[in-house]
Amino acid sequence: MTAPRPAAPLPAAPLPIASVVDQVYEAIRERITSGSLPRGDRVHQEDLAEELGVSRTPVREALRRLAAEGLVEMRTNRGARVADVGRREMHAAYQARLVLEPGAARLAAKERLPGPRQRMHDALAAQRRAVPDVAQSFEANREFHLALVQASGNEYLMQFVERLWVARIGEVIYERQSESTQRMRIDADEHDEILREIETGNGARAESLTRRHLAEAMRRSRDLLGNPQRDDEPASQPAGLAR
Repeated sequence: MTAPRPAAPLPAAPLPIASVVDQVYEAIRERITSGSLPRGDRVHQEDLAEELGVSRTPVREALRRLAAEGLVEMRTNRGARVADVGRREMHAAYQARLVLEPGAARLAAKERLPGPRQRMHDALAAQRRAVPDVAQSFEANREFHLALVQASGNEYLMQFVERLWVARIGEVIYERQSESTQRMRIDADEHDEILREIETGNGARAESLTRRHLAEAMRRSRDLLGNPQRDDEPASQPAGLAR
């Protein structure tokens, strides 16, 4: 007589959508992105833990992840601070964008993904509505460029550019670039041109326009970007801007 087969194991309970550390990481990252945790400010782990309703352990782990991304600096015996940005880093960030975003625009014209293209349309409309508000215009500008890279369909490009925008490019630079409401409208018009070439599938033209757009932004930011050979002193920050 054969022995009865053991009962099949019960299916494992589904894993939670996000761990506590993941949720804390996203919450702190959003505060850095939005500027509610300004560049250079100390990150008080106890206050964050209390605010988020968790222990200090997931906060500490989330900060380590953010430090690996370059968003936070962990200092021995001095806690954590939101990473600041030096001139050399700003210049390097723009150089990286000049390599990544024009190529992403070419790919976007080939892929013609409807979701990211709609995201670009929405960002462009928001950018036009935002004039002359610098903060709102900056957010719409950032959204457009992230959507452009998303439209490439390449997740690695998206990861690289998200990190550049969060850690290295902010409203301080954008205010200097904008100069006037007219300049803000010109930026939106240039975005419109890029989007039209992507939608018509003209990859070479989309790439060329994106490169020219970024190069002009670098030229207008020369006083902030400075000489890349200089030391890493943080760029000056106009009063009233958090990022």
